[in-house]
Amino acid sequence: MHGRTNEPGFTDFRYFNREISWLKFNRRVLEEAANRSHPLLERLRFLSISGSNLDEFFMVRVAGLRGQQIRGIEELSLDGMTPGEQLTAIAVEADSLMADQQKLWQQLRKQLAKEGISVIDPGEIGRKAEAAVELHFREQILPVLTPQALDPAHPFPFIPNQGLSLIFEMRRLHDKELVRQLIMIPSALPRFIRVPGARRRFVPIEELIKSYVGLLFPEHKLLAAGAFRIIRDSDIEVEEEAEDLVRYFRSAIKRRRRGRVIRLKMQRGLPSRIQKLIRRALGGEESIVTETIGFLGIGDLAQLVEEDRKALKFKPYSPRFPERILEQDGDCFAAIRQKDIVVHHPYESFDVVLAFLQQAAADPDVIAIKQTLYRAGKQSAVIRALCDAAEAGKSVTAVVELKARFDEEQNLMWASQLENSGVQVIYGFVDMKTHAKISMVVRRENGGIKTYCHFGTGNYHPITARIYTDLSFFTADPRLGRDAGQIFNFVTGYVEPHNLEMLSMSPLGMREKIIELIEAEIGLAKEGKPASLWAKLNSLVDQQIIDKLYEASEQGVEIDLVVRGICCLRPGVQGMSSRIRVKSIVGRFLEHSRIWAFGNGQEMPHPGARVFISSGDWMSRNFDRRVEYMLPIENPTVHDQVLDQVMVANLIDNEQSWKLLPTGEYERIKPKGRRFNLHQYFMTNPSLSGRGGMLAERNDVPKLDLVRQ
Repeated sequence: MHGRTNEPGFTDFRYFNREISWLKFNRRVLEEAANRSHPLLERLRFLSISGSNLDEFFMVRVAGLRGQQIRGIEELSLDGMTPGEQLTAIAVEADSLMADQQKLWQQLRKQLAKEGISVIDPGEIGRKAEAAVELHFREQILPVLTPQALDPAHPFPFIPNQGLSLIFEMRRLHDKELVRQLIMIPSALPRFIRVPGARRRFVPIEELIKSYVGLLFPEHKLLAAGAFRIIRDSDIEVEEEAEDLVRYFRSAIKRRRRGRVIRLKMQRGLPSRIQKLIRRALGGEESIVTETIGFLGIGDLAQLVEEDRKALKFKPYSPRFPERILEQDGDCFAAIRQKDIVVHHPYESFDVVLAFLQQAAADPDVIAIKQTLYRAGKQSAVIRALCDAAEAGKSVTAVVELKARFDEEQNLMWASQLENSGVQVIYGFVDMKTHAKISMVVRRENGGIKTYCHFGTGNYHPITARIYTDLSFFTADPRLGRDAGQIFNFVTGYVEPHNLEMLSMSPLGMREKIIELIEAEIGLAKEGKPASLWAKLNSLVDQQIIDKLYEASEQGVEIDLVVRGICCLRPGVQGMSSRIRVKSIVGRFLEHSRIWAFGNGQEMPHPGARVFISSGDWMSRNFDRRVEYMLPIENPTVHDQVLDQVMVANLIDNEQSWKLLPTGEYERIKPKGRRFNLHQYFMTNPSLSGRGGMLAERNDVPKLDLVRQ
């Protein structure tokens, strides 16, 4: 096996390219839109998600590579490709993906029409509805539109990121002058306009505007018209010398809105002279992709998903509230004091996290709350609870991460609201993100103080908690309370933790701890004992970890990885990764929790296995440029739930799983014998940890058997 080289054009066989791996993940999302086992509107939702995902990929990843290329930075990727080579490879993969998105939209459009949801052209509106549609256009759309002439006195205007615009070329009738007009479609207007009537019929707004060009430009003859859409560089690079992080981000958010055009898509039918005008005006000559066919803005199809057609959507699911807390009359502290609890979202309600904070805010015995906030959502009960606690006179500290991509503006708003309520707001490090999800509640009890902690693998975001699978771990273990306190002191006062009792953390040794655990499995394999590693991740990119996994594989360690998104590790190669198996799960819920298990000399699953949950993935950024935690699970019931239920269910799922091949392609796993759907299982089976006394009485929570697929 050859080693690395710095020669451009060389691709290292040992690793997959990060960007191409992500595009393959988005293709798996797109494949769910083609999955006939899903209800029709859910298939449309997957299609829209694939479109939104791709937009963000261009805004951030492609923009970053393009920036490197422009600045002449020849930094090689993990697999040895230059920025230019990566952009070329991305263009091929992205073009294929976008073409398939358009094909699938046409298929779904026909199927939706059969179900009574039609996306039609203006010419199909019909005489009965035409007058009502025109009235709607005159009263609700026309007043919002602002035509702008394109001539020497009116230069091409600024087009916002993801902006959809129309350009018209016309002949003015009274003087035969050739004129060009631009209309930027305001984002406040819906993308699809519903046609009045009993049937559910929709017209894309850009097509409706084109059909009423005579109302916009009377006494003009239309020669050509078409829509175009742009994606801008939307990443924010934080400068280490930034003196005031809040002021810097407020300025950076404004700059982001005017970022370089990365992607330009134009509707088919525009004359080449107008295409050249648009490219020249927007700097689009340097854009990565120019597309001229199909529906612009696949992500906007999400509007149609909101149609109230229950039969065309997943059956609604109501998450359970942990019975252990209900047995304590809803007293979170009493339940946690009794024993550690893990809550499995979205199958168990995120309301328990809110209840924990709301109870802390109202409890007169609570004296302090410390909370990290990475993404909290737009309507956040978490923020309200923290404000209530501060207004009640408690000491409340909130670590608000301004560098949470695309949530920077929202987090600035929350920070201001928190400060107005008396919360001490900390913004953390200039050069690192605080990504750890930790909540600490300090309470007076029995003449002393007791610390209660919540550690999450996901964000304090009530909306995403309904669709992301994550773990919430509650504990009153004083060791974890002391460790959490040290992590907060590190973020707020830059005081490096010393002698952490249970937690490991980034950027101070978490990678080294994982390598130490892998090496322990290698040692067991050399002794002839069972050696194994299971890991559930969102992304696997870090070279040091990948190389250590390769070493472990060839030393006899059996490795099973469930990696939803990016995976740069190449599995199943003789002499390099022969004992490594990688799968990806894409289904109704987005797999987001991070779980790691090490066999510790026994065949897994086993009570003696070492099990951890974490806030971070195995990526260089999570180890070096983020504050993350890694927490060992010691409570036997919680250990069984995380290992025997959650991890085993992920490994045996055969209805939503894809196998990563040594070639880098993904192959959908086809059930052989017993079918098992991970998400369906947890929607219909209660967890171990939250069952409380009912578990002891009835013992009705099944344990799963590990069956290789």
